[in-house]
Amino acid sequence: MSDSNTFIAPPELRYIQYHSSKESTYLSAIRQLISKDLSEPYSIYVYRYFLYQWGDLCFMALDEKDSLIGVVISKLEPHRGGPMRGYIAMLAVREEYRGKGVATKLVRMAVDVMVERDADEIALETEVTNTAAMKLYERLGFLRSKRLHRYYLNGNSAFRFMLFVKESTAQCGDEDENPQLPPRPPSA
Repeated sequence: MSDSNTFIAPPELRYIQYHSSKESTYLSAIRQLISKDLSEPYSIYVYRYFLYQWGDLCFMALDEKDSLIGVVISKLEPHRGGPMRGYIAMLAVREEYRGKGVATKLVRMAVDVMVERDADEIALETEVTNTAAMKLYERLGFLRSKRLHRYYLNGNSAFRFMLFVKESTAQCGDEDENPQLPPRPPSA
């Protein structure tokens, strides 16, 4: 029996960092995977905005045939002249690979690189109805910091999640954060 927090990715999967030289091979597959899973319709320009500037913060999971089965798209930059904020913009995994640790591995890879590059905090949003994503982020140490009403174009609300990498950031936070939900108590 395995620990519920332990995930074992199938051994035939490879995880690689995105590079602009891979655009012709993977950009179409990235767009298809994300548009199937996420509620927002992103234009090619949104993908290029992230992939051209922060391709080294984007990671892909490939199966044994080098087909894309998962992707995380991220960025890292100063937030309002203050803390270095990482941002996980998009995460998607093909349905048949969910629950196998693929998303966990992709997020950890992105977070690790952001931390290496001196991120103070990492933010993301996810739909309030996406319980699997919320459990994933909470398992990785992210905290719900704010509810964003009617955040998505489909009218759904979102939770903003924050991972405070440095203690000083967690104490001061952003003036726009004003957490509405307290952190969940540790389970007994």
